[in-house]
Amino acid sequence: MSQYDFRFERGSDGVAVLTLDRPETLNSLTFDVYGQLERLFVDLADDDAVRAIVLTGHGRGFCSGGSVEEIIGPLLETNLDGTLRFTRMTGAVVRNMLRLPKPIVAAINGVAAGAGAVLALASDLRVMSEQAKFAFLFTKVGLTGADMGAAWLLPKVVGAGRAMELLLLGDKVTAEEAHRIGLANRVVPADAVLAEALALARRLAAGPGLALGMTKKMVWNEWPMDLDAAIEQEAQAQALLLRAHDHREFYNAWMEKREPRFLGR
Repeated sequence: MSQYDFRFERGSDGVAVLTLDRPETLNSLTFDVYGQLERLFVDLADDDAVRAIVLTGHGRGFCSGGSVEEIIGPLLETNLDGTLRFTRMTGAVVRNMLRLPKPIVAAINGVAAGAGAVLALASDLRVMSEQAKFAFLFTKVGLTGADMGAAWLLPKVVGAGRAMELLLLGDKVTAEEAHRIGLANRVVPADAVLAEALALARRLAAGPGLALGMTKKMVWNEWPMDLDAAIEQEAQAQALLLRAHDHREFYNAWMEKREPRFLGR
């Protein structure tokens, strides 16, 4: 029996596919799924068999957000401490995704709403079906649009003005519009979403993992810094990478006129 309430499959190519698997509810999230995702994105940092992750949904939806019956109903009956434990756990999922030193590619096969929209947002690259939509619909159900780090993350992806519009109004965003504003990296036909995401993930998995992980870390670390601090942090990081195995392997491969064999160190 699987240890998860979703599918998680490691490939021999270094790519793991995480498939949310509650298609009858458009892959809505439960307390257990949140907790399992929180732990998995920590554990993957030390999983040498996985160098890139594809996150997708089974069936017509990517993820419709938290289950009304299995999360919202019970939360209305709990006390403030219990509610706060839940909201901190959901935020930890996103924090762990952003801190994971391995790229995550979202294959958005259908609607990504509420928490599902934030999971897609927290991925490093997003491939959308032409029929897929985003909806940061928290305010439509009487909640703050600032959920799971969305108010910190979304302005960095699409700009503060557009993020404010999406979070305040909660309107659906088509794939075409998502691509236009930078929320989607690729828009492809529905039957090509997973293949395109896998192709990107395989390309990343075959690359220099240490360099990719450091790049992801630096992008997020530098947001609150001033220019001088950012340049100094990049100088220190690049000095370390210049002395790492993968860069030397690039040099040796160049001199020997062959393809480099990166080991992620």
